Amino acid sequence: MSLVSLCLAKQTDYLNIRETVEKSLDLINFNFKNDVDKILIKPNLNYYWDYSTGYTTDPNFVGILIDVIRERITSDPYIYIIESDASAMKCKYAFKILGYEKLSIEKNVTLVNLSEQKTEKKIVEVLGKKLTYFIPNIIQNSDVLINVPKIKYMKDVKLTCALKNIFGCNSYQKKYVYHKNLNKAIIGINKLIKTDLVIVDGIIVRGVNTKKLGLVMASEDPVAVDSVAANILDLNPKSVECLDFSLKEKLGNTSYITKGETLETVKRMFPKKEINNKIYEFLISNYMKVLR
Repeated sequence: MSLVSLCLAKQTDYLNIRETVEKSLDLINFNFKNDVDKILIKPNLNYYWDYSTGYTTDPNFVGILIDVIRERITSDPYIYIIESDASAMKCKYAFKILGYEKLSIEKNVTLVNLSEQKTEKKIVEVLGKKLTYFIPNIIQNSDVLINVPKIKYMKDVKLTCALKNIFGCNSYQKKYVYHKNLNKAIIGINKLIKTDLVIVDGIIVRGVNTKKLGLVMASEDPVAVDSVAANILDLNPKSVECLDFSLKEKLGNTSYITKGETLETVKRMFPKKEINNKIYEFLISNYMKVLR
């Protein structure tokens, strides 16, 4: 079983969120190695919508995480915030519109558009299906990869969180070509790219509506994170094909132990989608198809 922390910030100011981030790391006994030189942070930047919508990772949350990293590591590592272009999103615009250019200046970190990096073509097999990816060298040469996703509903794969966020590490821009095998495509990229730490930005979440929740989740296992996320969204993890595939491919554990807040507490607070909300389901599904 894997450890997953569930923590709720009392307020959403800097000090309270930082305290919650640190608590979430301590509950899973996570320690940064002191000899790391290169750290990559992968936020969830699907489109140009501000973090207040609940769709994208808050740059303020990433800034707090950077402060925590620097306090806990005795060396002075290079920190990079990474994302790739998508069919309807260009990093050069998203970084500016969503506040990441400002963050990079304030925190002295580097923004990286993975679609402009040197890559290596990789072919991986997922349950009998061969898939091709373009993996940036910067990822292969990094010491630590931190995955900072959001929790959201997505009709075609039921949910998007830790595993789906790594899908954005494929430098190939036209990601819609993977959509007919999206669940396997998500697993394939996670077979090639291993996450060292997942820390979920649930400060503002999007379910049937947008809500300020103050949630921080952390784990070293992205499969366990997505299993917990499924339960939070009132989805049976066994019905989520991506989780079934990840178990068969031995990417992580669907069995977990939560620490901190109880799963029932967080589940009760999350603004879950109404089962019969067909309009919402249609819109979110097509939104994801267009963007990726």
